[in-house]
Amino acid sequence: MFLSVLDVFKIGVGPSSSHTMGPMSAAKRFLDLILSDEWPRPAGARVAALKVSLHGSLAYTGIGHGTGRAVVLGLTGEEPHTTDPDRMEAIIAEVERSGQVAAAGHPPYLFQPKDDLVYDKRQPLPGHANGMMFSAFDANGRLLLKRIFYSIGGGFVVTDTELAEIRTSANKAGGPRIPYPFATARQMLDMARSSGLTIAQMKRANEETQMPPADLDAALDGIWDAMNGCIERGLRVDGIMPGGLNVRRRAKAIHEKLNEEWRSNRLNPLLANDWLSVYAMAVNEENAAGGRVVTAPTNGAAGVIPATVRYFLHFHEDATPEDVRTFLLTAAAVGGIIKHNASISGAEVGCQGEVGSAAAMAAAGLAAVMGGSPEQIENAAEIALEHHLGMTCDPVGGLVQVPCIERNALGAVKAVTAASLALKGDGTHFVPLDACIETMRQTGNDMSEKYKETSTGGLAVNVVEC
Repeated sequence: MFLSVLDVFKIGVGPSSSHTMGPMSAAKRFLDLILSDEWPRPAGARVAALKVSLHGSLAYTGIGHGTGRAVVLGLTGEEPHTTDPDRMEAIIAEVERSGQVAAAGHPPYLFQPKDDLVYDKRQPLPGHANGMMFSAFDANGRLLLKRIFYSIGGGFVVTDTELAEIRTSANKAGGPRIPYPFATARQMLDMARSSGLTIAQMKRANEETQMPPADLDAALDGIWDAMNGCIERGLRVDGIMPGGLNVRRRAKAIHEKLNEEWRSNRLNPLLANDWLSVYAMAVNEENAAGGRVVTAPTNGAAGVIPATVRYFLHFHEDATPEDVRTFLLTAAAVGGIIKHNASISGAEVGCQGEVGSAAAMAAAGLAAVMGGSPEQIENAAEIALEHHLGMTCDPVGGLVQVPCIERNALGAVKAVTAASLALKGDGTHFVPLDACIETMRQTGNDMSEKYKETSTGGLAVNVVEC
């Protein structure tokens, strides 16, 4: 099992990797398919119009998560990692005005979002809670092409056929040949003991089978630059976030107060928690506003890892760029194990799979740069994940704002606490990380759909009723 660090940490736009980045990528894939030879095109047939339906969680919370906007952008040829957040509204407005999408290399296709984009809450698709159906028609309304896509978390998009293949081959060997092919935490620890390498060193060796060392370092530095840039933007901007809840950004004001305390040298026993929280909130306020973020491992949990890295750099004067690379490589190794054996999708397992996974990854990364052994690192990840088990995903109004922004702050605090606890021990602990991941998977399966990113239960209902 090999999941590249570039798959775990994807640069894109908010507010959701599953509901924004995934659908945008799916729409772009469908566009590419139209021009390909991968489908039996009737003689003389030309695509003239498109329709899209969203199902499951995408239907229930797609409006609040900006899923429809993401689909429209994808159908104009935009991609999550390159689209300009400042141009998105103008692109969407032009589609709504003209009633057509026009992507580079394509003729214009008829597509009016208010008619041709359907939020279908009645018919879930069988493969995953985040399902989409794309259809292409000729000028006479004859169906020429239909494809189902699933957004399976972290910006990953697969067709129904690809999803079936993934599930069939889940326990089979495959993928690129790498020197340390660990699929579980137990395998990871066994390989670390036999090789004498750290988790980050093994992950680096695996990554370097896919790219030269200098390119890997540049990619890791680029990921951190994007994360840190997101923090900086979040700390500069205030005002009301979009969506109708009238939730005000708080990171800028909190940051100003913390800087004032820092300059005055006043004793603050909550100092570490406060800095962690403001960094995480800055990222997730940017995400809620549709800004550029990095999946870590998802957009909804994008603040935990950047906050923990920034906290480490803030309070450890000897920190180096290589420490940041070690942090990210270690976190990616743990994130890959969680995704392979359970899920990082809130629509599939609740927020335990998003913020819980992010906290586990952050705890592992912090333990690594603080000198932890592989066993202590695995212990840190387990502690962080264990204390997110059962966490629901119930965003108020379908927006990634309440409770998501503060939840990232608390996830970062738990990550640091977990790393600290693990480093005080010798790595010996009662619950293995693999058992915790399996418990998370089972808990997600048992969890009511009301609490899995549908906004039909929990805070999403009770806050509105109050």
